[in-house]
Amino acid sequence: MKILGIETSCDETAAAVVEDGRRLLSSVVSTQIAEHRLYGGVVPEIASRRHTEAVSQVARRALEEAGVSLSGLGAVAVTAGPGLIGALLVGVNFAKGLSAAAGLALVPVHHIRGHIAANYLAYPELAPPFLCLVASGGHSHIVMARDYTEFEILGRTRDDAAGECFDKAARAMGLGYPGGVEIDRLARRGDPERYRLPLPKVEGAPLDASFSGLKTSVINLLHNARQKEEEIDLPSLAASFEKTVAEALASRLFAAAERENCGVVSIAGGVSANTCLRETVIRGAEKRGLRIYLPPLSLCGDNAAMIAAQGFFEFRAGIRAPASLNAVATLPIDHARAQDYCV
Repeated sequence: MKILGIETSCDETAAAVVEDGRRLLSSVVSTQIAEHRLYGGVVPEIASRRHTEAVSQVARRALEEAGVSLSGLGAVAVTAGPGLIGALLVGVNFAKGLSAAAGLALVPVHHIRGHIAANYLAYPELAPPFLCLVASGGHSHIVMARDYTEFEILGRTRDDAAGECFDKAARAMGLGYPGGVEIDRLARRGDPERYRLPLPKVEGAPLDASFSGLKTSVINLLHNARQKEEEIDLPSLAASFEKTVAEALASRLFAAAERENCGVVSIAGGVSANTCLRETVIRGAEKRGLRIYLPPLSLCGDNAAMIAAQGFFEFRAGIRAPASLNAVATLPIDHARAQDYCV
C-alpha cells in the first residue's frame, strides 16, 4: 500500500511516498532555513505563508518522483500536530482537500510518532517493542514504543528541549541559525573537557531533564567573560556544551533501557543528527550489549517520509480522520487518537 505523506509542522514543506511503511519511493523537502536565518529563528507567520506557496508543488514532485498517480495511493497521511498551528493548518487543509477530491482515506499523524517511524525506513528488521530517545527543537522524550501505535512516555524535558537549548546557546555564542548545526561544526575544533557545565537533572525524576539551567550557564559564562574582557575558547565551549547535552540524553536512554529490561534502543529527531550524540549512544549501547538504531542524517530532520511511514501503521490500526480534522499545537504522543485532532 502506497501512502502520500504531508509535513508542514514548522519550517520544512515536505511530501513523500512510502510503500507499506518501509519502502521509500520519494521524498521532497522545501526548506525555509535561509529565510528564517535572517531573523535568528523561525517566524511562524512567514513559515505559514511559505508552506501555502510550496505545498502543492512539493506534493506533485513527490508523486512524480515515485512514479505514482493519485489513483495508485491508498491514503494521504498528514502531520496534524504538534507544531506551529498556522503551519500545521496549511498541511492539514491541503491533505483534506486532496483526500476528498481523490476519494482517499485521510490519516492524521503525530509528529513525534513520525520521527520514531523514520527508523523503520532505514531498518526493515526494526519492530516494537523498543526504546527511542526523541530529541528535536521542541521535544526531548524517552519513549517506549510498545507497538506501532502504542507509546508510553518514560521521561521528558521539564522546560527547554535539547534542540531549543542548542539554538539559544548558539545565539549567545554569536553563531547562526540553526544553532545545532553551527555548534556541531564548531565543536569539531574544540576540547570537550575545557569547560565544566552542569548536567541537567530533575530531583525525584531520573528520566526527566531540565535544560534551562545548562542554557543559563552558557549565557552567564559568556557574559562574565565579556565583562572581564576575557577571551572565550568558542570551539571548546561548543564541544563542552554538546558533550553535556549528549551525556544527559544518552544516560537517560540507557537508564530507561535498564529499567524496562529492553535490549533495543534508537534515537530520532533533529538533534539525533548531532555527531557527539550519535557517538555517545553508539559507545554506550556497545558497552551495554544493546542493539542501537540511528536514522540516516537525511531522516533526522522534519520530513514527510516519516509521516507516510507512520501513517501506514496508523491506517492499519484503523485510524481515519473525518472532514472535521483540525490541527493541534500540543498533543502528547500517547494520546494521539483520531478524535483528538477533530473539532
